[in-house]
Amino acid sequence: MPASAPRRAHALPLAALALLLATACSTHGPAPETDPTAAPPLPSPEDAPAGDGDGQGVPADPAPLPEGPLSGRVVVIDPGHNGGNAEAASRIGEPVPAGPREKSCDTVGAETADGYAEHEFNWELALLVRERLEADGVTVVLTRDDNESVGPCIDERAEIGNEVEADAALSIHADGGPESGRGFHVIAPGEVPGFTDDIVAPSLDLAEDLRRAYLEGSGMPYADYLADEGLDERTDLGGLNMSDVPKVFLEAGNMRNPEDAALISDAAWRERAADSIAHGLALYLMRG
Repeated sequence: MPASAPRRAHALPLAALALLLATACSTHGPAPETDPTAAPPLPSPEDAPAGDGDGQGVPADPAPLPEGPLSGRVVVIDPGHNGGNAEAASRIGEPVPAGPREKSCDTVGAETADGYAEHEFNWELALLVRERLEADGVTVVLTRDDNESVGPCIDERAEIGNEVEADAALSIHADGGPESGRGFHVIAPGEVPGFTDDIVAPSLDLAEDLRRAYLEGSGMPYADYLADEGLDERTDLGGLNMSDVPKVFLEAGNMRNPEDAALISDAAWRERAADSIAHGLALYLMRG
């Protein structure tokens, strides 16, 4: 397992969040009347190389993390799909456990009209989110090492979060919806008896915190072609059904919509998106 390459840290302004959340309930529940996302806007980070992926599990010899307001917390970031999937149709088509039923190991993912692949977008955004969370002391585990391999399968991605007993897990995707539809949505697990019973409530809290932060920080609107004000609940996703830790999917935008695709393809916008995702995860982690 490769060790993390040195990365430049960009800390989130979490002190303001801490003050706003100090009087919140110590357990997850309804959001406080004062919206924590009213904190000062997150700064745009400096351009810096993101480094290599951590892969499946905590690196063997990770660089020391800075002490911060989120030290001791563990977050799994799952960049959906992978660059080698398209050349391994039989392998990613194999059925794997996905809850009450089986589903394909993985899929290829979507792409923009200009050919910017979802797996590449997911990977690049995941690295940016990791950078921001690590700056505040979070141990971040990625579910894949690079953007050239195959898989891992959806059940393996969930198991990575289970093995490290993550405080939260986020699967990053971009939708391949109708060209006329635009916007993002967050998918939370619905109740699947024997599978998601214990993660439905905290996952919904995570979804709501992420949804608010992403809407305000990224400039991407709620999806207008599915979900309800940017929030969806599903019981058919193996990555959620097989998770034992609070987990959600973010469909960061619609790659087939020209407006969304222009944002998704823009490196400066991806920095903003990463700020907002890290912000939303921090809100959730600081509530517990």
